[in-house]
Amino acid sequence: MKVTVFGTGYVGLVQGAVLSEVGHHVVCVDIDRQRIDSLKKGQIPIYEPGLEALVIDNYKSGRLQFTTNATEGVEHGEVLFIAVGTPPDEDGSADLKYVLSVAETIATTMQDAKIIIDKSTVPVGTADKVSARMNETLAARGRADLTFDVVSNPEFLKEGSAVADCMRPDRIVIGTSSMHAEGVMRELYAPFNRNHEKMIVMDVRSAELTKYAANCMLATKISFMNEMANLAEKLGADIEMVRQGIGSDPRIGYQFIYPGVGYGGSCFPKDVQALVRTADSINFDARVLKAVEHRNNEQKTVLFEKISKHFNGELKGKVFALWGLSFKPNTDDMRDAPSRVLMEALWTAGANVQAFDPEAMNEARRLYPNNASLRLYSNKEDTLKRADALVIITEWQEFKAPDFDQIAISLNQPVIFDGRNLFDTDRMKSKKITYYSIGR
Repeated sequence: MKVTVFGTGYVGLVQGAVLSEVGHHVVCVDIDRQRIDSLKKGQIPIYEPGLEALVIDNYKSGRLQFTTNATEGVEHGEVLFIAVGTPPDEDGSADLKYVLSVAETIATTMQDAKIIIDKSTVPVGTADKVSARMNETLAARGRADLTFDVVSNPEFLKEGSAVADCMRPDRIVIGTSSMHAEGVMRELYAPFNRNHEKMIVMDVRSAELTKYAANCMLATKISFMNEMANLAEKLGADIEMVRQGIGSDPRIGYQFIYPGVGYGGSCFPKDVQALVRTADSINFDARVLKAVEHRNNEQKTVLFEKISKHFNGELKGKVFALWGLSFKPNTDDMRDAPSRVLMEALWTAGANVQAFDPEAMNEARRLYPNNASLRLYSNKEDTLKRADALVIITEWQEFKAPDFDQIAISLNQPVIFDGRNLFDTDRMKSKKITYYSIGR
C-alpha cells in the first residue's frame, strides 16, 4: 500500500519506518529541509533504540522516502497520516495549527479520494475540525466532488521502546464510522494483526479520548504512588515494601507504581494538561486530573528540598554530580524532565552541576548553551570529582550497580540523593554513605 506520513518526529518517523519494514511504500514529508537531508544521509534526529537501522535499511531498499515536497506526498499516498506536533498553547490546550495546516495542504493538492489518519495526539473533536478545514479548502478550489475519510488512529508508543511497540502493538485503535475506511485500515495493519485480533474499532470521538484517557490513567498511577511515598516518609513506612504489597494485587499490578521525582517527556505532562483544558471548555471540573498535575509539579521539587535541608540551605558554591538528564532511560528527550527543574533550582541557589547522561548530552547542550554552572562529562565517574554529593535522577541501567567505594572516595563527602530508589538502604549504611531516597 502507498502511505504518506506528514511529520518526522517520534511518532511519524517510527510509524513510517515500521510500515515500510513490512512492505508498504512510505513517503515521509516534513517542512524542515535540514532534517529531511539528514534522514536521507542516515542521520537520525532522535535517539530511539533500533530506529536508525530500520530507517537506513528501508531507505536503501526504496520503500522509505523523505521529501519536503507536500504535493509529492499527497499524490503518493492512498492513506495519509498526520503525525505533526500538537504543542501546548498558552492556556495548556493542544495547539492544532500544524494539524490543520496539513489538512489544508492535503485538500489543496489532492486529486482523488484519500483516507486521512489523525496519528497526532489531538483533543476530542479534532477529526471534525480536520474535515471542516478540508471541506472549506476543497470548496474554495471548486473540487467539492472529491471525497475523503478522516480516521482517528492514536499511537500508544513509549519512548525508549517505540519501535518494538509499533512492530508488536498490544492494540490498534481505529476511530471511524466508514466501512470503506475501516477496510483500508484493516489492510494497512494486517501484518501487525495476524496472531490475534488487536484492532478495536469505535467512533471517532471515543478513539480520540482513548489516547488521552490512557496517558492520564498512567500519569495518575505515578502521581498516586508519589503521594503515597511522601506519606510513607512522614509515617515511618517504606514505600518500596508498600509497592510490593500492592503490586502483587493483579488488579493493580507493578507497572507505573515506582515512586520517584515525577513524570516528564512529550506526552504525560502535555496530555494531562490538555484534557483538563478540554474539560474546562465544557464546564466540567476534572478534579482528579488537576490533582495529578499538581502532585507531579510538586514532586519535581522533592529532591531539591532534601538537598537544601541536608546542607542547611547553604548551597552557594556547592557542586553536585548529577546522573541522568533525560526524563526516562533509553531516550535523549529532556522535555519536562525532572532534571531540568532540579538543575535550575540548584543554579538559582548558587550551586554548580556536573552531569552525565548516556544519550541526552547534546540535548542538554542545546537547552543550556554556554551555561557556566553546568559541566557535562563523558562518563559518570568523572562527574564525582570535587562534587559535594551525588544526585541520581534517571534510572539508566549503568547507574544501578556502581562502585560505591569509588563514589565515597571521589565525593567531598559520601552523600547520595537518589530520586529513583535504586539502592538498598542497609547496603548504603554498611558503606557509610548518607543516603536519601524517595518514601523511605
